[in-house]
Amino acid sequence: MRIKVLGSAAGGGFPQWNCACANCSRLRQSYKYVQSRSQAQVALCLSNGECFLLNASPDLRTQIISTPLLSPAHAPRDTPIAGVLLTSADVDSVAGLLHLREFQPLHIYATSSVRRIVLEENRIFRVLNRSNPPAIWQDVSLNTWFPLGTIGGSSQEAPVRCRMVPLGGAYPDYTSDALRRSLPPGEAVTGIEVAQGDKHFFYAPTLPGRSGDWKELARSSDLCLVDGTFWDEDELISAGVGSKTAREIGHMSVSGAGGLLRDFGSATRGRRILIHINNTNPILDEESPENREVRDAGWEIAYDGMEIEL
Repeated sequence: MRIKVLGSAAGGGFPQWNCACANCSRLRQSYKYVQSRSQAQVALCLSNGECFLLNASPDLRTQIISTPLLSPAHAPRDTPIAGVLLTSADVDSVAGLLHLREFQPLHIYATSSVRRIVLEENRIFRVLNRSNPPAIWQDVSLNTWFPLGTIGGSSQEAPVRCRMVPLGGAYPDYTSDALRRSLPPGEAVTGIEVAQGDKHFFYAPTLPGRSGDWKELARSSDLCLVDGTFWDEDELISAGVGSKTAREIGHMSVSGAGGLLRDFGSATRGRRILIHINNTNPILDEESPENREVRDAGWEIAYDGMEIEL
């Protein structure tokens, strides 16, 4: 498995187009210890050449074009992208699907609730049905393994398996009250576990912090790529760009009581990497004490173009 980070920032990217916070201002002034980041997007590529997108960011078209690994190679209409796995129906997770509307058949894996929100509340996504065959939505049950790709058929390699793990979050605000009442709460926000043989990868760009069931799974993985959105609970308030705490908008903070660094612990099997980093987060400054604290705790910070082989 090859994991390619196409984008590492939270919604809005870095710098955010309408933000003059300290980080965004430093980046615009060419401060050398910060680097621009597009919105969080990961590609999972298998040894047979098939690639699967983990969510579909608003920056997806640019991210695909700038990644040779995802370029067409043969026919006039061709792509190594075989499918998309959605962890939620948030705009930052699904908007990029509209970049995939060029008559390209795709498999889209999601909980039934996420599928219903995307298709029933947003008629524009019906454009994905223009391909022949149209996009195939595969409803995924929570905590249930399903095969991904064709490895393991005639190949001697171990098959690739996935499952979606509930994280206890909420459905996006744009979901109508009527539909929201009909949806099981556990399907709102999920993490993704990918396994091939004895290698395990856990992906959770959003950690609402309402359930701790994911922690042991992440600790035992060879690689976990998880929510690094906010440094502390009151970050948006302190920066003067918002009125809600991190948890109120669905994210654990990295620091502080109940934060990721303290709550997660150090007994882990593999690499730990933060992704989905908000433009206000001080860890974006590579010379900041917060950045040093993260690295001293054994964590890495994702960047656009980062690549990991498992």
